[in-house]
Amino acid sequence: MALTKAKKSEKVQALATELESSTSAIIGTFKGLTASKDFELRKVIRAAGGSYHVVKNKLAARSSQGTKVEKALQGLKGVNSVAYTSGDPVALAKALSTWVKDNAEYTFKLGIVDGKVITVEEIDSLAKLPGKEELFSKLMFLIQSPAQRLATVINAAGRDLAVVINQGVEKGKFGAAAIQSAVSEVAAAHGEQSTANAQPSGAADPENTTASKADEAPGLDPVAG
Repeated sequence: MALTKAKKSEKVQALATELESSTSAIIGTFKGLTASKDFELRKVIRAAGGSYHVVKNKLAARSSQGTKVEKALQGLKGVNSVAYTSGDPVALAKALSTWVKDNAEYTFKLGIVDGKVITVEEIDSLAKLPGKEELFSKLMFLIQSPAQRLATVINAAGRDLAVVINQGVEKGKFGAAAIQSAVSEVAAAHGEQSTANAQPSGAADPENTTASKADEAPGLDPVAG
């Protein structure tokens, strides 16, 4: 049944509203696609953050005017459908490419990303790229990883410094001023807790510690071993 002019206008406006915020689209064609597979395809596209329509070519051309996907919907021939998204174009390409591998009834024609028309080969390449979620996870890892390593180094440095100071005190190599300077540096970098860790065990007064440790067996030389 032919559409009336008013009905056509309504469909154009409805599709235009949906395409207005879309930044990417993939145009495909199909032959012998069953209702159940069509439902499955729509479900896959929705899960990827996209929308899907089987379109009439002239209506699609009119609906897309002034949008970022306009170039992909002009001059279409034959049976066509459009999957489009305002979200991650890689996620859409991945979802469609995976589905198409098991459903030969559907094939790609072209795509468009941020106003740039891409070929079928480029759609395949797009599908192999990491998506926004994956990129975000990797970025967060890169941001957090150095911080974690820095915290580990600072903790290790605090512990090692405490050992060195303790050994130096035992051998009478550090005076009160030298110890206080070292402890202050650790405190500045690592907080009050590191200050406590950096002080030798049982040595609240560095000068008293030097005297009390003089009669005990010497520790390992921090330089030699």
